[in-house]
Amino acid sequence: MNRIAFYGGSFDPVHVGHLTIARELIEHFSLDEFVFIPAFHAPHKPERKPTSALHRFAMLCVATNDDPNIKVSKIEIELPEKPYTVETLPRLQAAFPDAETFFVMGADSWRDILTWREWEKVLLMTNHIIVSRPGFEINFSHVSDEIRGRIVDLRGHDSPFSLTGPKERHIYITDAVNMQVSATEIRRNIRDASPGWRDELSEAVAKYIEKYQIYK
Repeated sequence: MNRIAFYGGSFDPVHVGHLTIARELIEHFSLDEFVFIPAFHAPHKPERKPTSALHRFAMLCVATNDDPNIKVSKIEIELPEKPYTVETLPRLQAAFPDAETFFVMGADSWRDILTWREWEKVLLMTNHIIVSRPGFEINFSHVSDEIRGRIVDLRGHDSPFSLTGPKERHIYITDAVNMQVSATEIRRNIRDASPGWRDELSEAVAKYIEKYQIYK
C-alpha cells in the first residue's frame, strides 16, 4: 500500500522550510509521495488576500521540479468555490482509494484547528502529521478526548518511524523539522528590498519572483 502525504496551505511563497518538511517527512514516514496543495484562499484566514493561485502554483512547481517524489496538486485552485479541508479530503481519498493517506499541518494550524470547519471530522478522516515549529507550543487541551486518544507523540525520534500495527487513523506529532522560516517576513523583506531574502527560497523560486515582480 502506497503512503501519500498531502500538505495544504497558501505557500505564499513556498520556502526552504516547506521543502525541508516534504523531504524529511518522506524519509521519516517512508512516504511514496508528498503532495503540496496550494489553497485558493485559506477560508479560516479571511484577513489577507493571497498572491494569485497561478503564481503560487507555479512557484511550487519550479521549487519541486528536481524532486520526483514531490508533486503539486491543483485540486483546490481549480474549483469555482473556495473549498474547506473537510470537503477536499474525501476527494483526495476517492482519487487514491488504495493509499494510506496523511494530511500534514504546521504547529500554528494545530493551534488554530478549532477555527476550521468541522474540525473534529477533519481530524478523524485520515492520518495527520503535525510538524513542530520554534515558538509554537504544541498542546492537546483544546481538542476532544476522542482526538487526544489518537495522538502519537514522536518528538525526540531521530530515526525514521516505523508505522506498524492496526490501521487506525492517528495524529502524529513530529519534530523531524524544526525550522523558523516565515513567508510573511519573506514578503516584507522583498517589498523592503532587504538583503538576504533569497537565502530562504530555492534559487528557482527567487528567480521566478524577480522575473514576475511578485510582492513588489
